[in-house]
Amino acid sequence: MAKRKYTKSQLREAGQGYVFLSPTILTLLVFLIGPIIFALFLAFTRVQLLGDTSFTFVGFDNFTRMVDDTRALIALRNTAFYVVVVVPVQTILALVLAATLNAGLKGEKFFRIIYFLPTLTSSAVLVMIFMWMYRPDGFINSILGGVGLPTYNWINDPNIALISIMIMNIWATAPFFMVIYLAALQDIPDSLYEAADLDGANAVQKFWHVTVPLLRPVTGFAVIMGIIGTFQLFDQSYMFSGGSGGPDNSTLTVVLLIYQYAFAAYDQMGYAASLAVALAIVILAATLIQRKLQKDEEVY
Repeated sequence: MAKRKYTKSQLREAGQGYVFLSPTILTLLVFLIGPIIFALFLAFTRVQLLGDTSFTFVGFDNFTRMVDDTRALIALRNTAFYVVVVVPVQTILALVLAATLNAGLKGEKFFRIIYFLPTLTSSAVLVMIFMWMYRPDGFINSILGGVGLPTYNWINDPNIALISIMIMNIWATAPFFMVIYLAALQDIPDSLYEAADLDGANAVQKFWHVTVPLLRPVTGFAVIMGIIGTFQLFDQSYMFSGGSGGPDNSTLTVVLLIYQYAFAAYDQMGYAASLAVALAIVILAATLIQRKLQKDEEVY
């Protein structure tokens, strides 16, 4: 097969294109591809940062160590529990909120702004607000006590602390997916609902048999993004516990544990990198499994 020959003008045009692309390529190399390669290198080494910096190749020792690391297993259990609860709840809540806004109620634009405000709030501000509301004499316990329900030590009770973070994050992230659902709902043709009316379908049947199937690709996107985001829980857990993952490791997540090993113990950087690699593999596997289960990828 003869090699294709390029004219000088074609080569010059291609060169100009690469010149324009070079800032983006350089940025990706420095801030994305380079750190990934370096993290993979660290995952197979024992790193000494104090004194004489050294990198000692240890093979898969960092990965096998995870099996015997009690705190790593606790962090994985907490993170898995967090993902299993938060992702379905925030997805369902987002769909319900979008459906109510799409129903043509009075003040739709006002409620759309109000619903979306939590997403615009920074994590630090959000945590400070909820920590104030979660105080023993705070807003939430005052409401619960006022209606005769039991009150809780939302921050310092190991059985409740992670649930407190779940409630906060569901409240903050559901509006983001609500906006995506709302855009998809407004693209569904009215003729489909009119046909369902002619068949005698009520509002619930139309929602379940018309709306939900057509939103399946959007739901798949929301679930994937939710899985990726929840597995990376760090800032709220860090601020709630002061970086310790307490009380009694109840808010310890995988990313927080990686931070502790990487920056609290300077000789554990290699092990922290191996935990990060393992977490990336888990997120990738969960995403691929979800995509495999999501057969209908065509958005209407």
